[in-house]
Amino acid sequence: MNIYVSNLSFNVQDEDLREFFTPYGEVNSAKIIMDRETSRSRGFGFIEMPDEAASKKAIAELNGATVENRTITVNEARPKEARPARSNNGGYNNGNGYNNNRY
Repeated sequence: MNIYVSNLSFNVQDEDLREFFTPYGEVNSAKIIMDRETSRSRGFGFIEMPDEAASKKAIAELNGATVENRTITVNEARPKEARPARSNNGGYNNGNGYNNNRY
């Protein structure tokens, strides 16, 4: 089961996140999401646990817990939503530029 953890301190690292969940069972992965531009934590992450019962127990017991003086939120992760592909329609280079207008 994939688990979403939010409101994390910016000091929490992947290994710290793994340690929060290991008392509840096996952890396949623990990942803090980092900002691409600043390389700093975005304050949330994901845990993957193979045992659904252990995952649900971890969610129930860790949701609302305090970690580094912050109350974290722990939920089952929702599937990633499909986002439309980026297009340039309506952008600066859409083929309808100022010099292309004929009078």
